[in-house]
Amino acid sequence: MARHAQVFRSQRSARQRHGRAPVRSAVVLALIVLVVLVGWLHSSGRWPFEANAGPPPKLTALPPAQGKPLVAVGPGTALALLETLEVKGKASGSDYQRSAFGEAWEDADANGCDTRNDVLRRDLQDVRYAENSPCLVASGLLAEPYTGTTVEFRRGKDSSGAVQIDHVVALGNAWRTGAAALTAVQRQSLANDPLNLMAVDGPANEEKSDGDAATWLPPAKKIRCHYVARQISVKAAYRLWVAPAEKAAMVRVLGLCPQQESLPSGYLP
Repeated sequence: MARHAQVFRSQRSARQRHGRAPVRSAVVLALIVLVVLVGWLHSSGRWPFEANAGPPPKLTALPPAQGKPLVAVGPGTALALLETLEVKGKASGSDYQRSAFGEAWEDADANGCDTRNDVLRRDLQDVRYAENSPCLVASGLLAEPYTGTTVEFRRGKDSSGAVQIDHVVALGNAWRTGAAALTAVQRQSLANDPLNLMAVDGPANEEKSDGDAATWLPPAKKIRCHYVARQISVKAAYRLWVAPAEKAAMVRVLGLCPQQESLPSGYLP
């Protein structure tokens, strides 16, 4: 009986080994095919895959003026526009001062309301105004783009900070990538351009600080393509450059959305 059991176990073990052999062979064959395919794609110039960014947008230099960008950016993809930007290392930011971009939240577009309230009015829902004021936003709801949550805004010493106005291209980053060479009027326009401003979650904005795309991206992934396209559009409109790591991060993000369009300055019709 023991001899029969031993024979049975030996036969079962042989069947198991025989069953695993084809599986191992199939896996090895698949790996070989994959390696050959990747090698052929690479040698033929088809790997890594590169998205078709389309033609570069038309760039038109504008005469210097307050409340205008330096460049009008025509329609096109953000990826194509990115290729028009100069790439080089960041300059020193040791001499950066917020005052170099003018007084915070001026009425840059001369509509009678300061820029902060312009952005709140644009980005909030269910907006209510302070009594006897056509400009001062008292409360509203924000479909917050960076976190994907809903944030309530209520004007007040202890509550206003829940919603902050973010410079999509942080002013500290702008200073280190070309804005230091702009005129005071051009920097003022950059700081107040609606293209470069978004109402966002206060803590997320503080976490971002003056980071670029290589050091900070919105936690909500669905906004990242638009966010990066907006940064590229701002940099093109004000002739700023991108650092190598910054550009690499932008390319990675836009690789998932190669047809993401660039945006015009908020000053332009």
